[in-house]
Amino acid sequence: MDKFNLGNFMKNKLKVFRAMKGITQKDLAKGLSVTRQSIVSIENEKYDPSLKLAFKIAIYFGVQIEDIFDYEG
Repeated sequence: MDKFNLGNFMKNKLKVFRAMKGITQKDLAKGLSVTRQSIVSIENEKYDPSLKLAFKIAIYFGVQIEDIFDYEG
């Protein structure tokens, strides 16, 4: 078996950042040009966003990627 455990996902604080800004999943999805289901999946840590989307999310909230996402491999 290799050194990477591909079953792990990144932890994230997307729901916290969204709540601090007072926006819905639908509003965030629209602002990022993704589906609401994508936001739900990311918040529930069922889906890791692409690097491009992770950057878009960080820029949307005016923070660094590391402030929202944390890889705990």
